[in-house]
Amino acid sequence: MTNYDITIHTRDRQRVSFVCSEAEDLLSAAERENILLPSQCRKGTCGACVATVTAGAYRLGEVSTEALPENAQARGDVLMCRTYPQADLILEAPYDYDYIRFERIPEREAEVIEVTMVATGTRRLLLRLQPDEQGGTAEFEAGQFMEIQVPGSDARRAYSLANNTNWNGDLEFFITLRPGGAFSTYLESALVGDRLNIRGPLGTFTLRENGLRPRWFVGGGTGLVPLLSMLRRMADWGEMLPARLYFGARYEDELFCQEEIRQIQDKLPQLQVKMCLSRPGNQWADYRGSVINALRDDLSSSLSVLPDLYVCGSTRLVQGVTELALSQGLPDSCLQFERFLSA
Repeated sequence: MTNYDITIHTRDRQRVSFVCSEAEDLLSAAERENILLPSQCRKGTCGACVATVTAGAYRLGEVSTEALPENAQARGDVLMCRTYPQADLILEAPYDYDYIRFERIPEREAEVIEVTMVATGTRRLLLRLQPDEQGGTAEFEAGQFMEIQVPGSDARRAYSLANNTNWNGDLEFFITLRPGGAFSTYLESALVGDRLNIRGPLGTFTLRENGLRPRWFVGGGTGLVPLLSMLRRMADWGEMLPARLYFGARYEDELFCQEEIRQIQDKLPQLQVKMCLSRPGNQWADYRGSVINALRDDLSSSLSVLPDLYVCGSTRLVQGVTELALSQGLPDSCLQFERFLSA
């Protein structure tokens, strides 16, 4: 079996190298050498392990065209969990070297502290890490996610964190219930005191330091969750960068964390918020229309400084916002996004 040399250049111009056989995908080969590259589903459906091949031949396995559109494939973008080398490869990764881990991802046990319904189809899950040799502190970057093991199964599901690093070991999640979903089914009968195995933190959807450039956050449904974590970090750190939040849903009863958002505004008076309903009731006083239309209205106005866009939600939302932003002259470097996966 032929082995090939794989070199990945990160966004901050560092590199990592490993060996991969022609029968092995890049993600698995890296992990075999204790190089943990950013990833999520490992099934070719989420797009979290995207990179661009700049030299070398490869075979791309089956991938979702929502996660990796055909035009992206044509320019050399790949999902590393579905890429098999046929020659030495050089790739460009869309994240910094610090997001690559060279150690085992922490696995911890956490206790269920609270499970409450906060909106139609959405539950808040509060976990608390159990003290171990790593202590009891919950440490992660705003915007990252954890993998939670489904009780009675080896399956894991990824969920974004809504809170920030804290000494209590608290991990806050807001989870959309999916009919028949493995973890959603568990949540229907979850009890305070249950113990869950978690893995993480993971993910590269985090705040970037970009001078005084405004930050605009766009979320649909529970796509609000990592954005809430980012805004809470800005509030805790007293960051006064111009900021906007666009939170979209279909109906008013699907909205959640409105009080939490008001509390953030008390600390970040520069934060402008638009609650967007695509199917509003007669009494709805905020934006009437999709979150993409709300964003289009504001991007079309005269802007002295282009904003950084942080987008989280369905593939449709991410694709729509991306196309809109590029059509309005925002470069790729201004876009950060993360897609949902049903769980």
